[in-house]
Amino acid sequence: MTRRVFITVGEASGDQHAAMLIRELKAQNKDLVIEGIGGPAMAEAGAMVHYDTVQRAAMGWKGALRYFELSRILRWSKHHFQQRLPDLLICIDSWSMNWHWARLGHEMGVPVLYYVAPQMWASRPWRVKKIRKYVDRVACILPFEEKFFRDRGVEATFVGHPLFDYLPAGPPIAPEDRFPNRPPVIGVIPGSRAGVAKENFRNLLDVCDRIVEGFPEATFLVPTMPATHEHVKRILEAKYPNSSPREAGEETVIVGPFTLGLNHFNELVPRCDLCLTVSGTATLHAAGHGAPQIVVYRLNPIIWHLAARWLINTRTFALVNLLNDGKRSIVPEYIPWYGSNKPVADKAMELLQHPELLAHQREQLASLIHTMNRPGASRNAARLALDLMLARGTTLK
Repeated sequence: MTRRVFITVGEASGDQHAAMLIRELKAQNKDLVIEGIGGPAMAEAGAMVHYDTVQRAAMGWKGALRYFELSRILRWSKHHFQQRLPDLLICIDSWSMNWHWARLGHEMGVPVLYYVAPQMWASRPWRVKKIRKYVDRVACILPFEEKFFRDRGVEATFVGHPLFDYLPAGPPIAPEDRFPNRPPVIGVIPGSRAGVAKENFRNLLDVCDRIVEGFPEATFLVPTMPATHEHVKRILEAKYPNSSPREAGEETVIVGPFTLGLNHFNELVPRCDLCLTVSGTATLHAAGHGAPQIVVYRLNPIIWHLAARWLINTRTFALVNLLNDGKRSIVPEYIPWYGSNKPVADKAMELLQHPELLAHQREQLASLIHTMNRPGASRNAARLALDLMLARGTTLK
């Protein structure tokens, strides 16, 4: 009998994680039929993608429009499950979307695996009640998450971070070929969501202007995602109206001193002497390439003081600082970031004027990554998925 796995994804990073998982599932059981809602990476990996939730999210799902669109797809999913009940539902990241599908799976008797656990240890821990009720197993990607969920009655297993399943190990750039022996190369990482890039990128450009004042020959590399590429490009075209964008390779565009690379994170970031990074998985991804960074996240001060500051439980926000076992922060962070851009610009100038600080941060990041760089998260999550189907009495070929 053919077994079916249904996967739900809501954004670009989850789409990438899903693709790696799909390949591992097929490697471990070639007879599985894998379908779901997600993005192009899932489809390329061999899944039947019924709705492209990744690209649609990129075009601005928010407020009522987001709610109604997701509700429509959720209704379709219920009907689809009634026609072809899957043997396993895998929800990946995106808790605000995926808990609805987890509930649907639970109510219809489908075992539910949640891969890339929602960060309930950082904010709104009471949501654990829903995950305990609707999810059969959580595959955690951060080492401290397993204990957090198990202490709260959730069956959880640390599988490793999927980033290290596809982080290429390119040759390191020799110190003599880096700043200060040549002009600085600055990475500007706006995040993978259009809304986040919109809130942060213009302010990051102000910081870049300050860097250019001190280092006129500085160049800037901007790794973009499908959700952010056109938005970032339009902002730069408006900033440099006399600089006609020119192609510099496949999916790479140069505007002024900025080079944009769509899906070129792994090619651009290793070349950077300093990255201005919007908080998220990108901080760990950049750290994996040894890139020193300043981490920011633009947030409306009213929202911060009225709600966010009371919901967040961690002493720090940047992922690489959180993973440093409670020790001193590795990277400077400005979260929430509102008001003047001067503090971030001042910190960038301080680091560039004292290259030994960049070298020290690079060493600290390398030490942190050494403790985590264990490929196998996708393979381990696939094994959990197959085990969960077996536990529910599903016979696999």
